Amino acid sequence: MIVGGAQENTVSTCIGLRKLGHEVDLIIGTQTGPEGSLYDQARVAGVPITIVDELRRTPNPWLDVSACRALRGLFTSRRYAVVHTHSGKAGLVGRVAARLAHVPIIVHTIHGPSFYRYQNPLGNWAFRWAEQVAGACTTQFVSVADAMTEQYLAAGIGTTNRYVTVHSGMDIDAFVKARRDDSLRESLGISETDIVVGKIARLFRLKGHEFLFQAAPRIVAAAPNVRFLLIGDGVYRERFERQVAEMGLRRHFVFVGLAPPREIPRYVVLMDLLVHLSLREGLPRALPQALACGKPVVAFDVDGAREVCLDGETGLLVRPADVNGLAEAVIRLLQDTGLARRMGDRGRELVKDRFSEARMAQQLDELYRRLWGARH
Repeated sequence: MIVGGAQENTVSTCIGLRKLGHEVDLIIGTQTGPEGSLYDQARVAGVPITIVDELRRTPNPWLDVSACRALRGLFTSRRYAVVHTHSGKAGLVGRVAARLAHVPIIVHTIHGPSFYRYQNPLGNWAFRWAEQVAGACTTQFVSVADAMTEQYLAAGIGTTNRYVTVHSGMDIDAFVKARRDDSLRESLGISETDIVVGKIARLFRLKGHEFLFQAAPRIVAAAPNVRFLLIGDGVYRERFERQVAEMGLRRHFVFVGLAPPREIPRYVVLMDLLVHLSLREGLPRALPQALACGKPVVAFDVDGAREVCLDGETGLLVRPADVNGLAEAVIRLLQDTGLARRMGDRGRELVKDRFSEARMAQQLDELYRRLWGARH
């Protein structure tokens, strides 16, 4: 339950379904990290939590078999009507265990592909094969973006009628209604004349921070008062701080560190635009969050980003890993404030209703009822 998009979606799903009258248990592994934890948020909301110690993030054949056995026992004894899995590892082990326990309905949400182009060939094959095995145990796939459905179908996983897109829900009103907090701005050392480019992501591999660092000198040359606001923490923080210092750009970067999800709107509203540079994603939550605040976005054209970053309409799409294209897109929006404002306004209208927690919970409620009805 580290702080991350898939985990936030899972907690919001549990809370939303409980509000609709469902009995919901949240079953998780033990792993934590510098990214923070959502455990307390779920617990305070009254979601019953079961921890399966054997369920770990890193593949381990012995622990994975033990986790599958433990989950099968839980599913059998509790007699769930639906088991809904999230994330790659828990999704694989959980769905196999649910099939062995004869759970009537097995649903899996695809937050991002388990197999992707930046893996080594053996790893890519192994994860693709594992998803095909788990896919045979799946009643229905829920994709957070149409791009996920396309990728999984292309890999021979499932059939079209077993996929439905349900956008990841969040407290969108908190972003729509967010107002600038000057005291927060001052505490971050950001002046009234500074231009703020934000990024929300764990400080980890494949999140694309290195491309922002490479583009930064050109952006700073065009806009000397630019500040890069990095929200998130992770094992790469020390490395990144050292890197920008060595580049002589330390004063242009603000490392916020870990910010609880409820605090994110306070930071996003300080931004003039947001960049999202991950090389692997489903549909990044940071994009609708920024747009809900009326901020334009620049995003690598990866996975589901184009479904909310509409090129030339709500933001600018850039080819993955294209540092020059990234610099040009950011500079364009920093210099053309009218265009940036129009994109932000259009983005707010686009996401206001599509990404609410209530809508996500309602769509899942309807999906469960449809799948249950089809069995009787």
